[in-house]
Amino acid sequence: MAVKPISSKDNPQFKQLRSLANDNTSYRHSRQVWLEGEHLCQAALDSGLRFVLLAVLDTVTQDTLAVWETRSDTVLQLTAGLMSALSTLPSPSWIGGVVELPHTQAIKRTDSVVVFDQVQDPGNAGAILRCAAAFGFRQVVSTSGSVALWSAKVVRAAMGAHFGLQLNESCPMTEILQLEMPVLLTDVHQGPYLHQMTVDKSLPWPCVWVFGHEGRGVSPDWPQAMVQRVRIAQPGGQESLNVAAAAAICLHASATSRADEC
Repeated sequence: MAVKPISSKDNPQFKQLRSLANDNTSYRHSRQVWLEGEHLCQAALDSGLRFVLLAVLDTVTQDTLAVWETRSDTVLQLTAGLMSALSTLPSPSWIGGVVELPHTQAIKRTDSVVVFDQVQDPGNAGAILRCAAAFGFRQVVSTSGSVALWSAKVVRAAMGAHFGLQLNESCPMTEILQLEMPVLLTDVHQGPYLHQMTVDKSLPWPCVWVFGHEGRGVSPDWPQAMVQRVRIAQPGGQESLNVAAAAAICLHASATSRADEC
């Protein structure tokens, strides 16, 4: 495969790549996402993806280039200045790549689901995606008003978790309720305590865990008769937990409650 060197920011291919790298929602119409850094690029390869395009620093060794160029349809060699212009990191990586997004699939009623109910912070979203993947949840759904799940900051915070998950964005609440799975909502004041449900072995599986906005919590529109509110014990007396911390506790509880089945 021919490797194409680029040194001008006016190059059409570079301008297109920069637009993809710097626009958090461009993936929704292009169906392509920019991955920056060797860790994310390797995670994509490990999941079976092939790159549409790779961009590498023009100072990489030929041996390194030979390893990576077979994994992509197109390879661009960029100057340090151009790589820096693509980067959102304090220290730009020597490699980045573009992959095609997987096709969106219907949500399965047989697999548990994590719902982002207007979660907006990219760091929290990425952390929850990592927890979902670690604790055996394969489906993640967002409601309208949530952070873009394939935006650069979320992808970076999730550290490769995206590639083991099925993601569905902007799903109506009615569609989630129609799955007819038990729906668990975190709540500061209502519902049984999570640790007691774990002891009683009353945590359902499969299930839907809903995590809400960082300030407002879950939407008040969830119908009371169709959801189970769950509290996390906080003997230290804090008003509430960070949503990513709460998600880690809840998803781990679900995972350990079914450990004997795995």
